[in-house]
Amino acid sequence: TDECVWAPPIGQETNSFYIHLRIQVFVIPHSHMDVGWVYTVQESMHAYASNVYSSVVEELSRVKSRKFIAVEQEFFRLWWVNVATDWHQKQVRQLLNEGRLEFIIGGQVMHDEAVTDVDDAILQLSEGHGFLYETFGVRPRFGWHVDPFGASATTPVLFALAGFDAHLISRIDYDLKDDMQKNKKLQFVWRGSPSLKEKQEIFTHTMDQFSYCTPSHLPFSNRSGFYWNGVALFPDPPKDGIYPNMSLPVTKETVELYAQTMVDNIKQRAQWFRTSHVLWPWGCDKQFFNASVQFMNMDVLMNYINTHSDKYGVAVQYATLQDYFQTVHQTNLSWDVRGNQDFLPYSTEPFQAWTGFYGSRNVLKGVARRASSLLYAAESLFTRYRISYPDGPVQREWALDKLKALRWAVSEVQHHDGITGTESPKVADMYMEHLMQGMMGAEELLAAIFLLPQTLEPSNDIHHTPQSRSTTHIFVYNPLAWNISTYINISVAYALAVVLDDDGKAVPAQIQQSMESSTVYDLFFVVELGGLQYRKYIVQFPQSHCDTGSACGATHVARVVKFTKKNVSQWKRTGRKLLPVLNECYKLMFDQETNLLHSITDRQMRVRVQQDFWEYEANGDVHSGPISDNYIFTANGSAIPAYKSVAMEIVAGKVVSEIRQYFYREEEDKNHTYSVVTRVPVGFEGGLACFRLEQSYKVGPLEMNRETVFRTSTSLKNNRTLFTDNNGYQMMKRTYKTFVNNTIARNYYPMVRAAYIQDDSSRVVFLGERAHGVASLSQGQLEVMLHRRLWNNQEWNLGYNLTLNDSSVVRPVLWMMLGSPSALSSIYQQEALELQHRPVVMPIDQPREFASRDIPVVVPQNLHMQTLSIPGWNYSPDHTQHLHSLNSGRPQKSEIDFDRILLRITHLYEEGEDPVLSQPTVINLKEVMRGIGEVTKVQERSLTGTWNISDLQRWSWKTNEKRIDFFSGTTQDFSVTIYPKEIRTFFIYFK
Repeated sequence: TDECVWAPPIGQETNSFYIHLRIQVFVIPHSHMDVGWVYTVQESMHAYASNVYSSVVEELSRVKSRKFIAVEQEFFRLWWVNVATDWHQKQVRQLLNEGRLEFIIGGQVMHDEAVTDVDDAILQLSEGHGFLYETFGVRPRFGWHVDPFGASATTPVLFALAGFDAHLISRIDYDLKDDMQKNKKLQFVWRGSPSLKEKQEIFTHTMDQFSYCTPSHLPFSNRSGFYWNGVALFPDPPKDGIYPNMSLPVTKETVELYAQTMVDNIKQRAQWFRTSHVLWPWGCDKQFFNASVQFMNMDVLMNYINTHSDKYGVAVQYATLQDYFQTVHQTNLSWDVRGNQDFLPYSTEPFQAWTGFYGSRNVLKGVARRASSLLYAAESLFTRYRISYPDGPVQREWALDKLKALRWAVSEVQHHDGITGTESPKVADMYMEHLMQGMMGAEELLAAIFLLPQTLEPSNDIHHTPQSRSTTHIFVYNPLAWNISTYINISVAYALAVVLDDDGKAVPAQIQQSMESSTVYDLFFVVELGGLQYRKYIVQFPQSHCDTGSACGATHVARVVKFTKKNVSQWKRTGRKLLPVLNECYKLMFDQETNLLHSITDRQMRVRVQQDFWEYEANGDVHSGPISDNYIFTANGSAIPAYKSVAMEIVAGKVVSEIRQYFYREEEDKNHTYSVVTRVPVGFEGGLACFRLEQSYKVGPLEMNRETVFRTSTSLKNNRTLFTDNNGYQMMKRTYKTFVNNTIARNYYPMVRAAYIQDDSSRVVFLGERAHGVASLSQGQLEVMLHRRLWNNQEWNLGYNLTLNDSSVVRPVLWMMLGSPSALSSIYQQEALELQHRPVVMPIDQPREFASRDIPVVVPQNLHMQTLSIPGWNYSPDHTQHLHSLNSGRPQKSEIDFDRILLRITHLYEEGEDPVLSQPTVINLKEVMRGIGEVTKVQERSLTGTWNISDLQRWSWKTNEKRIDFFSGTTQDFSVTIYPKEIRTFFIYFK
């Protein structure tokens, strides 16, 4: 039958007859507006995005039944501030009150889910939510992730923590979606975290095969389906309002044809869902720039269908996402539970595995994460400065503007065509420009904090150490709330240097010839810093030879030893010419017959390890087979070694030993194609630094249609099973799968912070400071895709300039660790964060004297201070008071609240991951923050800060599994218990 059948709630008797119901259709008008992709934000605002909001607000104001959902905030904010008239702004408030305009997700962008870091996903969500709540008092309740390329299990957890009642996804593997459709499994309750389980579960709706657009093919017309406004025109909107490809208007002649097409599509979709309610998204990319012609035609069509509802068996209405989800919720059905599996990787057909973008535009991925780390450091340092020196000379509004610019840029690039590397070159340039400008502003802020005195006292009380050519002042700030001991590296122009700490004591240091230039030297020195603490170091360059026993005896002058270049064709591999490089944790053996790594021994066992560069040769001709592009990786056969000879240099050091390997494409090449430098920290026994082997790569420019991987082959028996992280939040087990086609590409996964392989006795971990694609394609092997350069002749790619002809040189860093699974599971999360948030190093010409070293701020090693910032919101934390102030009719111009501090603390461990570190941990916030000031008030909030946690009540969805609810708040004395994998958010106030 064409009628949809009402399904009784599971387990309820219905006297064995079905009740036939009319299909209830929720037509959800929307426009998918990419913050980037093919056109820059500025081009999109001019060509169509401004017109979307202006015309939608005008059309909703005309007819009471019309509705619209607004998704990404960046375009809306630009429109609200720069374009909207007073009338538009008044109407927006009215439409929100009536529930006819609804903000969905509410983040600055619709963030990518594969290569974004959890901290940046939270940032961009908080940016959008803060604006919406401050401006309108609204708090989004629903997800709408219709376009990210695959779905992470972290996103539903974040959305639950932000107070969402339901989530929506679309792009999942084509064969899996097909199966879910057939079995009516597109809707489920998702428990994205194995530790948080039902506590942060969320109802999830998967879009069917038509995704977020309406069918574009109409049997009676060759135009663009239900898009009567046609296709957006760049660079300028047409003066006459006539756009390309405008659909035939709904008239007496066409209305029945349109109605039948729409009803057929509704009924096809209805059979894939358990209830008689159909979500029918009406919109697509860049739609509703002329909302008048859109609604004018759809009004007539929907009226016609409803008038003939008995004939068609459907009833249609304009709806928001809340209307749809509320109706489904009220059916009170029991839903299947999905555990913490994600939907990665994502394929659209057998030869279209969307795993290429994990490695596309490696430079942009690196800059985006570096900007995020700089923001993290600048936020906490400014917070600390502001509380310690409320009347200090660093002007607070100026400082906040600098932070806001970088927050905006870091949020913007999280867009699913941003950090993914799937945008056109001019859009990549736009992201880079915004990030670089934001970083310059943050560096100006840091410099001002270090440079200006803490108080404006008479000038004779301020002492400047004169900066001569033979002295450099270096400020080093540790942005993590842990005490750290590590080394930093700066480039200097002299062959000898002495480093003194702020007590005037000589610091262990090492100087050596740089591999980049014969006139530059690398100076390494040891830094020891408390949590959120900065120290000043003075680097002196002695003009003459060093006296024995003087301070410069603390600096080791390291020599570079060069080894003969070895051609692969002449390798002997007898294993008899092995050269050890040692520290207190590892013994690395290098084979002088190959110039490659041979093995690594930790305290207990030896693992055979070889590391080298390989390349996949991509096909660029669509007529001769499947291609690789920005998005897609299609391995045209197995990878091949990318070199024919290897040269090696070793620098034995007292702070760090360095192994430099150079890989040459051809034996006779004078210049190497690839290099890797492995740094082995020395003298850090018992510290975290001892366990990390830092590897810096230099890759590129590549030859055309090459995809380069760094392959680590070991003696581990991992059965090609790989573990990779979901957005740096949780680890996922990746079992090797065999497919009829495209097996290599479909076994690639994103690595944001960490990936590892292991067997019963050993684990090899890689940690990254930017995202990469990773795979384990053979026993004991882990490969990381470091760079891609591609060109193809597919018309669509050429038309939009999306061919990824990336001729850059990339310099990513990975930290490698080796040991028993239990030993490494207790440290790798902390190591990953120490890589992400390495100390900030700033040379300052004339620093101020500072009276005493700040007291460190330290949390236990299983917790991480994820955020410490002054958000600068001006809303009252009391919801009723805030709404009253908004509804009083006076526009809110109240002062920025510089006293409200946003604090997030996360538990790094899963339940059962470590016998000690996986335990719930009690901390006293007053005690922890004592190094900054005296805490007087703490209020727990939702993830993005907009809800008081005690007011937040999310919808409960019935499942086939039992629920256990537990909640722990903050006690009177500011103690809080943090359970495995919780992310807890607070507003805190200081005396």
